Amino acid sequence: MQEQLPLEKPSAEKSPYFELYDWMDCIVYSVLVVVLLLSFCFRLIGVDGASMVPTLQDGDRVLLQSIFYKPQAGDIVVFTKLQSPLVKRIIATEGQIVDIDFAQGIVYVDNVPLDEPYINELTTTSGDVSFPIEVPQGCVFVLGDNRNHSLDSRVSQVGMVDVRHILGKISFRIMPFSSFGKIAYS
Repeated sequence: MQEQLPLEKPSAEKSPYFELYDWMDCIVYSVLVVVLLLSFCFRLIGVDGASMVPTLQDGDRVLLQSIFYKPQAGDIVVFTKLQSPLVKRIIATEGQIVDIDFAQGIVYVDNVPLDEPYINELTTTSGDVSFPIEVPQGCVFVLGDNRNHSLDSRVSQVGMVDVRHILGKISFRIMPFSSFGKIAYS
């Protein structure tokens, strides 16, 4: 008959090296998850300029939803068109007809005047684009909320924005902390 050795009782205390390894493991995985989320799902973007006043201010830091996003009218998006990314509001999507009455400052989409409580002032400044205009397939028509101080789809330099150039929708303001929170789309 073989003699059985007594089983060692597991130690109630973890060694300091094991605890350090456990903490490092948690930190590395947490950082990895944050990096992956910020790389593929969300991006942090800075607002540059006053074209989106009063909704967004120059210097605001916002979170951009970039994955599984389908552009819709009313969304505030970031897109690449010129040297740097631009922040504007989608007014119309493909197939819709946009008209602007610059004398009264009213924007029409498919002959319906838009209710725009978010704008800084009425749209009285025109560009070099003629209205009415139909939004081509795969594109959107964008305007800044600070209508008379915005470089947007009224100017051929920006024109219609191809949806492939849209980086994503702004969903959350990170800074300044006094305005921290979800962006209102009213």
